[in-house]
Amino acid sequence: MDNRLRQIVIVGGGTAGWMTAATLSRFLKNGYTTIRLIESDEIGTVGVGESTIPQINNFNRSLGIDENDFVRKTQATFKLGIEFANWGKIGDRYFHPFGPYGQDMEGVPFYAYWLKMREIDKSLSLEEYSLQCLAAQHNKFMRPINAGNSPLSAIAYAFQLDAVLYARYLREYAETRGVKRSEGKVVDVALRNEDGFVDSVTLESGERVEGDLFIDCTGFRGLLIEGALKTGYEEWNHWLPCDRAVVVPCESGRGLPPFTRSTAREAGWQWRIPLQHRMGNGYVYSSAFTTDADAAMTLLGNLEGAPLAELRVLNFTTGRRKKFWNKNVVALGLSSGFLEPLESTSIHLIQSGVARLLQMFPDRRFEQVEIDRYNRLTTFEFEKVRDFLILHYSATERSDTPFWDYCRTMSIPDYLRDKIDVFLSRGRVFRENEELFTDTSWFAVMVGQNLRPRGYDPLADVMTDSMLRQRMRNIKTTILNSCNAMPAHRDFIKKNCAAAPLPEASVAGQLLAN
Repeated sequence: MDNRLRQIVIVGGGTAGWMTAATLSRFLKNGYTTIRLIESDEIGTVGVGESTIPQINNFNRSLGIDENDFVRKTQATFKLGIEFANWGKIGDRYFHPFGPYGQDMEGVPFYAYWLKMREIDKSLSLEEYSLQCLAAQHNKFMRPINAGNSPLSAIAYAFQLDAVLYARYLREYAETRGVKRSEGKVVDVALRNEDGFVDSVTLESGERVEGDLFIDCTGFRGLLIEGALKTGYEEWNHWLPCDRAVVVPCESGRGLPPFTRSTAREAGWQWRIPLQHRMGNGYVYSSAFTTDADAAMTLLGNLEGAPLAELRVLNFTTGRRKKFWNKNVVALGLSSGFLEPLESTSIHLIQSGVARLLQMFPDRRFEQVEIDRYNRLTTFEFEKVRDFLILHYSATERSDTPFWDYCRTMSIPDYLRDKIDVFLSRGRVFRENEELFTDTSWFAVMVGQNLRPRGYDPLADVMTDSMLRQRMRNIKTTILNSCNAMPAHRDFIKKNCAAAPLPEASVAGQLLAN
């Protein structure tokens, strides 16, 4: 008996819908199934400019996407990491880079040696031992080249892009590979009597669309996963109290920084995402500690250029669905849950969700053991990203506003408490069970936000002080020379992947959509 899925229906477009459609159309070839995406132009998307992490390169390679073409058509820039300002205390600034610090030696992590050296020199900089940090400071960028053991051979990077243009780019990719798009709003969801699975959706036009597998990309409302299946939602507002964002694009400044900036404000934080044609800005805040009007004034008072559209306010509840896959519905994107974009994980969580679906791709029998595994792994990923975000709020010395008093003194998950306690002992950090963020990421934020270990890994003493000083000097010099060899970020884009100017008629539409 042929139990293959005959029809996959994706409800909702935007980044989540079209990432899903592009991926499925790439791998479900040779007439395996039909894929239909339903979206309405009347329903706006949340996209306000997206910032990504390096795993997006795996996504692009799996789809066979030409990077220069992708960068041009999404008005993208390159990204070497995230700069955090005012998080540990007002006036602080640190950088969370993509890629490692220094070089591990004698089987001991580099950061153990750095902690040892800092006991000798309290002013020792961590960022001088990261190529991404130095290049970001000097607005430089290049792709990795074949340069032997040089840091230039392993430059990790991501992208900053226009979310609406990205969805359009992926739509063209998917439709070229057979995905059928239907315009219209879903007004009814029919369930099967025998098992409660979704049988069909009905459009405003009256058309009834049947499917075997439904992908819910309808945003916060979760039309299928919640509206029809009543799956339930686990809120995390206790640990991540921000519940709103005010957003607006503005004119770009003179520079074109290859990094996203997150600046802590009185009741949350402000992002700055530089694109080729504009700057994306938003203020994520807690409505319990400030008003929408004050948040708008804070954002407008801290723009680097003139605003290009009206401000928009977005409401959200941080957390996740109690099941990401329920019966024959898989929720992706905002339908699956929401983690604020403090570490640029939104697109990655869509990407990993689609990849996990392909790993456990069902037929019409929908084996529960596979659904349970999908939910277990996705829950782990969401929770560990959550804990990493909580670290930014809880590891602070700020006491200047009620918001930061709350964050500094709130209880935190046991997993995060254990991470912090282990670090405070000897500066050790570990990546566990393939969690998303590496030991380098944890170390960057912990050191950047002024957590100070009581000691360092005793194995760092296998190297004498004089030998260590020489090795550290060599590493620092190598990274500086590598940075000096890199071109300016703007020049690299101009030479390889500069976007054509948007037609005047479409500029307003892009800004309103974003």
